[in-house]
Amino acid sequence: MKFLLVCATLCLINSLCMADSKKDIDMTKQKENIKCATLDIQVTFIGHASLMIENNGKVYHIDPWSEMGDYLKFPKADIILVTHEHFDHYDKKLINKISKDSTKIVTTATVAEDFGKNANMTVLSNGESTTVDGLKVEAVPAYNIQHTRDGKNPFHPKGRGNGYILTIDGLRVYIAGDTENVPELKELKNIDVAFLPFNLPYTMDKAMFEDLAKSIKAKYLYPYHTMGMDQKTIESINVPDSAVRIRKFEKD
Repeated sequence: MKFLLVCATLCLINSLCMADSKKDIDMTKQKENIKCATLDIQVTFIGHASLMIENNGKVYHIDPWSEMGDYLKFPKADIILVTHEHFDHYDKKLINKISKDSTKIVTTATVAEDFGKNANMTVLSNGESTTVDGLKVEAVPAYNIQHTRDGKNPFHPKGRGNGYILTIDGLRVYIAGDTENVPELKELKNIDVAFLPFNLPYTMDKAMFEDLAKSIKAKYLYPYHTMGMDQKTIESINVPDSAVRIRKFEKD
């Protein structure tokens, strides 16, 4: 009897520990409502650079990556946006799993070439825009100048990757992808919500992040793509003109 009691106690402790593990986080708690003109949008912070935005029955997945969450918990996509071809942003198998016959994909030429022919795919270059099922999508630059692989080649060359500005029910949402505080981005105007990357060596350090954020002046500012960064450093971000919101991405 004593042995059975000990076993039962250990099982209970184990179940409690598992419930607290990152794999079992209740992703409904990772949602946040952001006000639009007539409706709220719901942003789910899945992990790293992976986001899901819901609005008026539509579901937009941005840079879905299977390592960041259990996508069986999420609705399939009406639109998928992929910023560039790196593995932590472009997961071809997952894109196929979360797609419906009607799912539209917006991405870069490099991703499109790898993905193969798809009648529902739109390719955008920096500076181009399109409207997909009522969603306006603008592609903006996303690249490195200072951070390089070997002192010569930038982690993200100019013109290869996109950031996206989405206009959702009048709300302008900027999802930067992998970039530094490059000159073109400092000219962005009327951004309501900005997701800016903050980690090294691939994107921005704190000074770069704050410099770009102060130029954009988004009403709400979310550091994302923060894997490997110290939480205290993230929390020390200071951008007076924006409401900085620190969210714990599931697997950061």
